[in-house]
Amino acid sequence: MSTLEDVATLELPFKPPFDWPRLLRFFGGRATPGVEAVEDGAYRRAIDWAGDSGTLSVRLHPRKRCLVATIDGPASRHADALALPIAKMFDLRAEPKKIAAELAADPWLAPLVEAVPGLRVPGAWSGFELVVRAIVGQQVSVKAATTIIGRLVQRAGERIEGHPHENTAWRFPTPAALAAVDLAQIGMPGKRVAALQGFAHAVATGEVPVDSTTSDSDTLRAALLARPGIGPWTVEYVAMRVWRDADAWPASDLVLMQAITARDPSLVRPAQQRARTDAWRPWRAYAAMHLWNEIADRAGGARGG
Repeated sequence: MSTLEDVATLELPFKPPFDWPRLLRFFGGRATPGVEAVEDGAYRRAIDWAGDSGTLSVRLHPRKRCLVATIDGPASRHADALALPIAKMFDLRAEPKKIAAELAADPWLAPLVEAVPGLRVPGAWSGFELVVRAIVGQQVSVKAATTIIGRLVQRAGERIEGHPHENTAWRFPTPAALAAVDLAQIGMPGKRVAALQGFAHAVATGEVPVDSTTSDSDTLRAALLARPGIGPWTVEYVAMRVWRDADAWPASDLVLMQAITARDPSLVRPAQQRARTDAWRPWRAYAAMHLWNEIADRAGGARGG
Protein backbone atom coordinates (compact mmCIF):
# COMPACT_ATOMS: atom_id res chain seq x y z
CA MET A 1 0.00 0.00 0.00
CA SER A 2 1.18 3.53 -0.75
CA THR A 3 -0.38 6.68 0.72
CA LEU A 4 -0.36 10.41 0.09
CA GLU A 5 -2.37 13.09 1.86
CA ASP A 6 -5.94 11.72 1.73
CA VAL A 7 -5.09 9.20 -1.04
CA ALA A 8 -4.21 5.53 -0.62
CA THR A 9 -3.36 2.97 -3.31
CA LEU A 10 -3.68 -0.80 -2.92
CA GLU A 11 -2.42 -3.50 -5.27
CA LEU A 12 -4.74 -6.49 -4.92
CA PRO A 13 -3.48 -9.70 -6.57
CA PHE A 14 -5.58 -12.30 -8.38
CA LYS A 15 -4.97 -15.71 -9.91
CA PRO A 16 -5.19 -15.66 -13.72
CA PRO A 17 -7.06 -15.90 -15.98
CA PHE A 18 -9.14 -12.88 -15.00
CA ASP A 19 -11.84 -11.50 -17.28
CA TRP A 20 -11.76 -7.81 -16.36
CA PRO A 21 -13.75 -6.51 -19.38
CA ARG A 22 -16.79 -8.68 -18.58
CA LEU A 23 -16.63 -7.81 -14.89
CA LEU A 24 -16.65 -4.11 -15.81
CA ARG A 25 -19.49 -4.68 -18.29
CA PHE A 26 -21.56 -6.34 -15.57
CA PHE A 27 -20.99 -3.50 -13.09
CA GLY A 28 -21.47 -0.85 -15.77
CA GLY A 29 -24.82 -2.26 -16.84
CA ARG A 30 -26.11 -2.05 -13.27
CA ALA A 31 -24.34 1.07 -11.94
CA THR A 32 -26.45 3.21 -9.60
CA PRO A 33 -26.66 6.69 -11.19
CA GLY A 34 -24.83 9.29 -9.13
CA VAL A 35 -23.28 6.69 -6.80
CA GLU A 36 -21.16 4.48 -9.05
CA ALA A 37 -19.84 4.58 -12.60
CA VAL A 38 -17.75 2.56 -15.00
CA GLU A 39 -15.67 4.94 -17.12
CA ASP A 40 -12.20 5.04 -18.70
CA GLY A 41 -11.65 1.35 -17.93
CA ALA A 42 -12.24 1.82 -14.19
CA TYR A 43 -14.99 1.21 -11.64
CA ARG A 44 -15.69 4.18 -9.34
CA ARG A 45 -18.07 4.84 -6.47
CA ALA A 46 -18.66 6.97 -3.41
CA ILE A 47 -17.91 5.04 -0.21
CA ASP A 48 -18.29 5.48 3.54
CA TRP A 49 -16.20 3.48 5.99
CA ALA A 50 -16.09 3.84 9.78
CA GLY A 51 -17.61 7.31 9.53
CA ASP A 52 -15.23 8.56 6.83
CA SER A 53 -16.27 9.18 3.23
CA GLY A 54 -14.29 8.95 0.03
CA THR A 55 -14.16 7.75 -3.55
CA LEU A 56 -13.05 4.27 -4.57
CA SER A 57 -11.55 3.73 -8.02
CA VAL A 58 -10.52 0.26 -9.23
CA ARG A 59 -8.68 -0.57 -12.43
CA LEU A 60 -6.60 -3.39 -13.89
CA HIS A 61 -2.84 -3.01 -13.50
CA PRO A 62 -1.31 -2.65 -16.99
CA ARG A 63 1.41 -5.25 -16.33
CA LYS A 64 1.03 -7.06 -13.00
CA ARG A 65 -1.58 -9.68 -12.10
CA CYS A 66 -3.44 -7.35 -9.77
CA LEU A 67 -6.12 -4.71 -9.53
CA VAL A 68 -5.16 -1.23 -8.40
CA ALA A 69 -7.60 0.33 -5.93
CA THR A 70 -7.27 4.04 -5.23
CA ILE A 71 -9.14 5.54 -2.28
CA ASP A 72 -9.46 9.33 -2.21
CA GLY A 73 -10.64 11.33 0.79
CA PRO A 74 -10.76 10.65 4.53
CA ALA A 75 -11.76 6.98 3.94
CA SER A 76 -8.20 6.44 2.63
CA ARG A 77 -6.98 6.08 6.23
CA HIS A 78 -8.88 2.75 6.34
CA ALA A 79 -7.17 1.36 3.23
CA ASP A 80 -5.90 -1.79 4.97
CA ALA A 81 -9.40 -2.62 6.23
CA LEU A 82 -10.89 -1.93 2.79
CA ALA A 83 -8.65 -4.48 1.03
CA LEU A 84 -10.89 -7.44 1.96
CA PRO A 85 -14.28 -5.97 0.88
CA ILE A 86 -12.74 -4.79 -2.40
CA ALA A 87 -11.24 -8.25 -3.00
CA LYS A 88 -14.65 -9.81 -2.32
CA MET A 89 -16.41 -7.39 -4.66
CA PHE A 90 -14.12 -8.29 -7.55
CA ASP A 91 -13.90 -12.01 -6.67
CA LEU A 92 -10.12 -11.88 -6.34
CA ARG A 93 -9.93 -14.98 -4.12
CA ALA A 94 -11.35 -17.27 -6.83
CA GLU A 95 -9.36 -20.25 -8.12
CA PRO A 96 -10.26 -19.88 -11.82
CA LYS A 97 -8.28 -22.86 -13.15
CA LYS A 98 -9.80 -25.23 -10.60
CA ILE A 99 -13.35 -23.92 -11.19
CA ALA A 100 -12.93 -24.04 -14.98
CA ALA A 101 -11.55 -27.59 -14.91
CA GLU A 102 -14.50 -28.89 -12.88
CA LEU A 103 -17.20 -27.06 -14.87
CA ALA A 104 -15.59 -28.00 -18.20
CA ALA A 105 -16.26 -31.66 -17.38
CA ASP A 106 -19.89 -30.91 -18.28
CA PRO A 107 -20.52 -30.89 -22.05
CA TRP A 108 -22.98 -27.97 -21.74
CA LEU A 109 -20.50 -25.76 -19.92
CA ALA A 110 -17.25 -26.84 -21.58
CA PRO A 111 -17.57 -24.45 -24.58
CA LEU A 112 -18.60 -21.55 -22.32
CA VAL A 113 -15.62 -22.09 -20.01
CA GLU A 114 -13.29 -22.41 -22.97
CA ALA A 115 -14.56 -19.10 -24.38
CA VAL A 116 -14.33 -17.23 -21.05
CA PRO A 117 -11.95 -19.07 -18.71
CA GLY A 118 -11.51 -16.16 -16.28
CA LEU A 119 -15.16 -15.28 -15.67
CA ARG A 120 -15.80 -14.07 -12.11
CA VAL A 121 -18.93 -13.78 -9.98
CA PRO A 122 -19.27 -10.01 -9.49
CA GLY A 123 -19.72 -9.06 -5.87
CA ALA A 124 -21.37 -5.95 -4.45
CA TRP A 125 -20.16 -3.10 -2.28
CA SER A 126 -23.24 -3.41 -0.08
CA GLY A 127 -25.76 -6.19 0.45
CA PHE A 128 -28.36 -3.58 1.35
CA GLU A 129 -27.88 -1.82 -1.99
CA LEU A 130 -28.07 -5.10 -3.87
CA VAL A 131 -31.35 -6.17 -2.25
CA VAL A 132 -32.82 -2.71 -2.88
CA ARG A 133 -31.90 -3.09 -6.53
CA ALA A 134 -33.30 -6.63 -6.67
CA ILE A 135 -36.66 -5.50 -5.22
CA VAL A 136 -36.82 -2.49 -7.54
CA GLY A 137 -35.90 -4.72 -10.49
CA GLN A 138 -38.71 -7.24 -10.02
CA GLN A 139 -40.57 -7.65 -13.32
CA VAL A 140 -38.83 -4.71 -15.01
CA SER A 141 -35.77 -4.47 -17.27
CA VAL A 142 -32.25 -3.76 -16.01
CA LYS A 143 -32.50 -0.31 -17.63
CA ALA A 144 -35.85 0.53 -16.00
CA ALA A 145 -34.55 -0.60 -12.60
CA THR A 146 -31.52 1.66 -13.01
CA THR A 147 -33.78 4.65 -13.71
CA ILE A 148 -35.86 4.02 -10.56
CA ILE A 149 -32.74 3.45 -8.43
CA GLY A 150 -31.47 6.85 -9.65
CA ARG A 151 -34.71 8.44 -8.42
CA LEU A 152 -34.34 6.72 -5.02
CA VAL A 153 -30.83 8.17 -4.67
CA GLN A 154 -32.10 11.68 -5.48
CA ARG A 155 -34.94 11.38 -2.95
CA ALA A 156 -33.31 9.60 -0.04
CA GLY A 157 -29.56 9.79 -0.69
CA GLU A 158 -27.15 12.55 0.27
CA ARG A 159 -25.18 14.69 -2.13
CA ILE A 160 -21.48 14.95 -1.25
CA GLU A 161 -20.50 18.62 -1.23
CA GLY A 162 -17.42 19.54 -3.24
CA HIS A 163 -17.09 16.00 -4.62
CA PRO A 164 -14.59 15.87 -7.51
CA HIS A 165 -16.40 13.22 -9.61
CA GLU A 166 -19.90 14.25 -10.71
CA ASN A 167 -20.91 10.68 -11.59
CA THR A 168 -20.19 9.46 -8.05
CA ALA A 169 -21.23 12.54 -6.08
CA TRP A 170 -24.06 10.88 -4.13
CA ARG A 171 -24.19 8.56 -1.14
CA PHE A 172 -26.63 5.68 -1.50
CA PRO A 173 -29.58 6.11 0.90
CA THR A 174 -29.07 4.66 4.37
CA PRO A 175 -31.58 1.99 5.44
CA ALA A 176 -33.21 4.45 7.88
CA ALA A 177 -33.49 7.21 5.25
CA LEU A 178 -35.00 4.86 2.66
CA ALA A 179 -37.47 3.46 5.20
CA ALA A 180 -38.73 6.96 6.05
CA VAL A 181 -38.77 8.82 2.70
CA ASP A 182 -41.96 9.49 0.71
CA LEU A 183 -41.81 7.27 -2.40
CA ALA A 184 -45.05 8.43 -4.03
CA GLN A 185 -44.78 8.60 -7.85
CA ILE A 186 -41.40 6.85 -7.80
CA GLY A 187 -42.51 4.51 -10.60
CA MET A 188 -43.17 1.31 -8.61
CA PRO A 189 -46.39 -0.45 -7.58
CA GLY A 190 -47.50 0.28 -4.02
CA LYS A 191 -46.93 -3.29 -2.89
CA ARG A 192 -43.33 -3.17 -4.06
CA VAL A 193 -42.77 0.18 -2.35
CA ALA A 194 -44.10 -1.36 0.88
CA ALA A 195 -41.76 -4.36 0.49
CA LEU A 196 -38.81 -2.07 -0.19
CA GLN A 197 -39.45 0.19 2.80
CA GLY A 198 -40.25 -2.77 5.05
CA PHE A 199 -36.91 -4.32 4.11
CA ALA A 200 -35.07 -1.01 4.69
CA HIS A 201 -36.68 -0.71 8.12
CA ALA A 202 -35.70 -4.31 8.98
CA VAL A 203 -32.06 -3.58 8.06
CA ALA A 204 -32.10 -0.26 9.97
CA THR A 205 -33.32 -2.00 13.14
CA GLY A 206 -30.89 -4.90 12.82
CA GLU A 207 -33.65 -7.46 12.18
CA VAL A 208 -32.08 -8.42 8.82
CA PRO A 209 -28.27 -8.04 9.10
CA VAL A 210 -27.74 -8.38 5.35
CA ASP A 211 -24.17 -7.03 5.52
CA SER A 212 -23.13 -8.98 8.60
CA THR A 213 -19.70 -10.57 8.40
CA THR A 214 -20.37 -12.83 11.40
CA SER A 215 -23.79 -14.41 10.65
CA ASP A 216 -23.76 -17.64 8.65
CA SER A 217 -25.43 -17.68 5.24
CA ASP A 218 -28.24 -20.06 6.34
CA THR A 219 -29.30 -17.59 9.06
CA LEU A 220 -29.08 -14.67 6.62
CA ARG A 221 -31.02 -16.59 3.94
CA ALA A 222 -33.84 -17.34 6.41
CA ALA A 223 -34.01 -13.74 7.66
CA LEU A 224 -34.19 -12.37 4.12
CA LEU A 225 -36.67 -14.95 2.86
CA ALA A 226 -39.01 -14.13 5.74
CA ARG A 227 -39.46 -10.57 4.40
CA PRO A 228 -42.59 -9.81 2.33
CA GLY A 229 -41.79 -9.26 -1.35
CA ILE A 230 -38.49 -11.17 -1.21
CA GLY A 231 -38.42 -14.61 -2.80
CA PRO A 232 -35.87 -17.36 -3.35
CA TRP A 233 -34.42 -15.71 -6.49
CA THR A 234 -33.39 -12.58 -4.57
CA VAL A 235 -31.97 -14.62 -1.70
CA GLU A 236 -29.82 -16.78 -4.01
CA TYR A 237 -28.70 -13.73 -6.00
CA VAL A 238 -27.57 -12.04 -2.78
CA ALA A 239 -25.89 -15.27 -1.67
CA MET A 240 -23.91 -15.31 -4.94
CA ARG A 241 -22.85 -11.70 -4.94
CA VAL A 242 -22.68 -10.61 -1.28
CA TRP A 243 -22.24 -13.70 0.89
CA ARG A 244 -19.86 -15.19 -1.72
CA ASP A 245 -21.60 -18.58 -1.80
CA ALA A 246 -19.95 -20.21 -4.82
CA ASP A 247 -22.76 -22.78 -4.95
CA ALA A 248 -25.72 -20.37 -4.83
CA TRP A 249 -28.21 -21.01 -7.62
CA PRO A 250 -31.20 -18.76 -8.49
CA ALA A 251 -33.26 -21.68 -9.82
CA SER A 252 -36.30 -19.60 -10.82
CA ASP A 253 -34.28 -17.17 -12.97
CA LEU A 254 -36.01 -16.98 -16.36
CA VAL A 255 -32.79 -16.63 -18.38
CA LEU A 256 -31.20 -19.63 -16.63
CA MET A 257 -34.34 -21.74 -17.04
CA GLN A 258 -34.51 -20.87 -20.75
CA ALA A 259 -30.80 -21.66 -21.21
CA ILE A 260 -31.34 -25.13 -19.73
CA THR A 261 -34.55 -25.82 -21.69
CA ALA A 262 -32.81 -24.75 -24.90
CA ARG A 263 -30.28 -27.53 -24.28
CA ASP A 264 -32.82 -30.14 -23.16
CA PRO A 265 -36.50 -29.32 -23.94
CA SER A 266 -37.68 -32.03 -21.53
CA LEU A 267 -36.33 -30.01 -18.57
CA VAL A 268 -39.07 -27.42 -18.20
CA ARG A 269 -39.72 -26.96 -14.48
CA PRO A 270 -37.19 -26.06 -11.76
CA ALA A 271 -37.74 -29.43 -10.08
CA GLN A 272 -36.84 -31.20 -13.34
CA GLN A 273 -33.84 -28.97 -13.83
CA ARG A 274 -32.49 -29.51 -10.32
CA ALA A 275 -30.93 -32.91 -10.96
CA ARG A 276 -29.14 -31.51 -14.02
CA THR A 277 -27.83 -28.39 -12.28
CA ASP A 278 -26.74 -30.34 -9.19
CA ALA A 279 -23.97 -31.73 -11.40
CA TRP A 280 -22.40 -28.25 -11.25
CA ARG A 281 -21.94 -28.27 -7.48
CA PRO A 282 -20.08 -26.75 -5.69
CA TRP A 283 -19.66 -24.08 -8.40
CA ARG A 284 -23.25 -23.37 -9.44
CA ALA A 285 -22.83 -19.59 -9.03
CA TYR A 286 -20.07 -19.70 -11.67
CA ALA A 287 -22.24 -21.89 -13.90
CA ALA A 288 -24.99 -19.26 -13.59
CA MET A 289 -22.53 -16.54 -14.58
CA HIS A 290 -21.43 -18.52 -17.64
CA LEU A 291 -25.02 -19.03 -18.79
CA TRP A 292 -25.92 -15.37 -18.17
CA ASN A 293 -22.71 -14.26 -19.84
CA GLU A 294 -23.48 -16.32 -22.94
CA ILE A 295 -26.72 -14.34 -23.36
CA ALA A 296 -24.96 -11.02 -22.65
CA ASP A 297 -22.24 -11.80 -25.18
CA ARG A 298 -24.84 -12.68 -27.77
CA ALA A 299 -26.83 -9.52 -27.06
CA GLY A 300 -23.66 -7.43 -26.82
CA GLY A 301 -25.11 -5.89 -23.67
CA ALA A 302 -25.64 -6.40 -19.96
CA ARG A 303 -28.55 -8.83 -19.93
CA GLY A 304 -28.67 -11.67 -17.45
CA GLY A 305 -28.55 -11.30 -13.68
